[in-house]
Order: sequence, then structure tokens, then C-alpha cells
Amino acid sequence: PSGKAARDYLLRRGLPETEWKRFRIGFSPASRTALKDYLIAKGARPAELIDAGLLIAPEEGGAAPYDRFRDRIIFPIADARGRIVSFGGRAMDPEARAKYLNGPETSLFSKGRLLYGLPEARKLLHAGGDDTALVVVEGYMDAIACQRAGVAAVAPLGTALTEDQMEVLWRLHPEPTLCFDRDGAGMHAASRVIDRALPLLKPGKSFRFAIVTGGKDPDDVLREQGPTALKAQLAETTPFVDALFVRERDQEPLDTPEHKAGLKVRLRERAASIADKDLAQAYREELLGRLDTLFARPGPGGQGAP
Repeated sequence: PSGKAARDYLLRRGLPETEWKRFRIGFSPASRTALKDYLIAKGARPAELIDAGLLIAPEEGGAAPYDRFRDRIIFPIADARGRIVSFGGRAMDPEARAKYLNGPETSLFSKGRLLYGLPEARKLLHAGGDDTALVVVEGYMDAIACQRAGVAAVAPLGTALTEDQMEVLWRLHPEPTLCFDRDGAGMHAASRVIDRALPLLKPGKSFRFAIVTGGKDPDDVLREQGPTALKAQLAETTPFVDALFVRERDQEPLDTPEHKAGLKVRLRERAASIADKDLAQAYREELLGRLDTLFARPGPGGQGAP
């Protein structure tokens, strides 16, 4: 009975009971010691459970350790080989301080190196062949929605995509697709990825961008429109260079010579930040070519002036 609200929540989110086992979704009751009592009865030791991130040891000392995850839907986090190394929990209480909570850094779990859903995404990539896309989404439920639609998808673990995670992605796919929400937080996350990825770009190592339409996220699209619509929207992608140019162009109005010159300086600086010299030169030429087109004055016949 204590899990009824969690089951109802998953059903409202469009995740049927038949899928809970596939994604190993669970629930932690509101009790402070439910998991602790269960595992200790199975022979586990409190110190081991603290090291694994399942229990919290109060900082003041003296008080007994207690369950880290309470009243949360639980999503197991696996390493690249499919071994469970930590958990993420989605709060059922709307007033909870953290809507999503991941386990802490441990000897097994580094949130900046792993990606949620990676083992399942690898299976889908292998099954789909060379033309299969690899999509990076923002949350657990989005990753699950994509995988249910047959799309290889992963999600970072509550942090912006790190350089280590980018290298993991590139080992699986030369040009993963980054899918962000169109809200302010999603656009900020996309901008941070652009800055972190630029120095690492190489021929055969880049990203594309996709934004699902209508202010939705992939989970919404799957629930409301079905897997075909989700796949179609994720296939509408923008190359990295396009996303970079648009971001720099839209930073300020280009209504004065100073603002126009500022855009040119920024584009040069972004291209120069690419460590691969050949690619840096190609980006510089591409970005400045787009700048010339943007500022070209119409000629007598409507064409750009020479």
C-alpha cells in the first residue's frame, strides 16, 4: 500500500506496469530505516551501506545512520557493463528540497563519468546498425521514453554534460544528438555543452542538437503523440556549427558597428578555442563566411553588394 502513490504517478506519466521490470524501477518508502532494516537482516553491515551511498551517517555523530532515499521512486544507475553502482530517486513529496536525488560519489560511482541508461542504449545502437542515432536527453524519464520508442538515449546524472561523459559518448557514436528543453534552463544547459565541447571537437567527434517542439520534452511527446512522432522530432537536428553561430548571433542586437564587431571577435575566439588546428581553421572560415552573408548589403537587384 505504501507504494500506491508511486505506482499511480508512473501510470500518469504514461509508463505502464509492464515496463517497470524492464527498467528496474522501484520505490523507497517514507520510513527512515526501511532499507537499512531489510538489508541488515540480510547480513549487510551499516558501514558498508554508508560506503555504498545507501545510508547517511549524521555528521554530528552519535545518531544512528538512516536511509538516504525516502519516499522516492527509484531508478537504478548502471555502469557501462550493466552493473548497478548507484541509484537516483524522484521525490513523491512536491515540497521535498530536492526533486531528484542521486547517490553520492563512491569508489563505484562517479556522476561525472557515467550516464543513465547507457547499457540499454548500447544494445539499441548495436541492434540498429551504423545509421542509428545516439541521443542525450535531460532526465531519467526522457531516457526511458526514448528507449521505449527504440531510440538509443542516455541522460547525464543531475549535472551538465562533462568532458568525461563526452568521451564516453564519442566512443559509441561520432556525432551524438543533444536534446534539450526549449526553456531557459534547457538553453543554458545547451550553451554550457557548446563551451565545454568546443576544445575537444575533432573530425569524427562532434555533436548535433535537437529540440522537441511545442515546449514538450521527449517523455511528453511519447505519451501524447507516440513513438513515431518522437523519432521524427529527434531526427530533426542542427549541426554544431549552426548552434554555435546562432548562439553568438543572438547574444545582443546587431544594431551598431560595435555590436557587429563584437560578434566577429566572439566568432574568431570560439573557432580558436578548438584544439585541432585544421578543424579550428575550418570553423573560422565557416563562421566568418556566415557573418559576411549576414551583413551583406542588398545590391540593386536585391542581391548582396560586391
